[in-house]
Amino acid sequence: MLTPRTTYAHRGDAIRRRARIRSLVAFVGIVGAALLVIANRRPSTSTAEAAAISGSSSSFSFGLLGDNRRLRQDLENAMGETALLRAQIDRANRVMAFSSRYGIPADLAGTIFDVALEQRLDPDLAFRLVKLESDFNPRATSRVGAMGLAQLMLSTAVQYDHSVTRENIYDPKTNLRIGFQYLRKLISAYGGNVQLALLAYNLGEDAVDQARAAGKDPLVGYNRILLKAYNGRGVSD
Repeated sequence: MLTPRTTYAHRGDAIRRRARIRSLVAFVGIVGAALLVIANRRPSTSTAEAAAISGSSSSFSFGLLGDNRRLRQDLENAMGETALLRAQIDRANRVMAFSSRYGIPADLAGTIFDVALEQRLDPDLAFRLVKLESDFNPRATSRVGAMGLAQLMLSTAVQYDHSVTRENIYDPKTNLRIGFQYLRKLISAYGGNVQLALLAYNLGEDAVDQARAAGKDPLVGYNRILLKAYNGRGVSD
């Protein structure tokens, strides 16, 4: 059972709420009546009054416009942050998938993935190339002097980066960047034919062109291993 003190307190709250509601209703009625008068005001209204009303309406309109702009900006910012988060999650998932598939560290997989995207090369093709060329060994060196992850010849690398040296060509990012640029150039030179581009990458353009001129199919095994179950275009627009 409620005590008299509590009962009086609740009654006082109820009275105050009703008073506030009556005041609000009265205010809304006054505003509505004023707007109705303004809407039906005859053209004889004085210039000063019209200017005051116009100024008030303009301020109200500009206030709404400012609020809308702020809301729109907040929404765009939120959408941008969401898109960025999704992109980061997608990258992490794909990098981990490549890391697991090829049994390589995640940081190396991330480097190959990011450089491939920077050079607009299909990451799937990029990983296949690095696997077959160097087996993901940044210090790999072939019998003929091809170096690094993408197995670049220094004579080829300096055509794309004049500052490259025999030592820094082993840097993973430098090596991949130049190697992927070279492969993109070959894909374009051979009219989008990924198979011929890869053969030229491995054998050299002259060797491939000479073999084709003689009606031969050079190093079919290389392509068969590298392109098995691959259906991509090799590059992105």
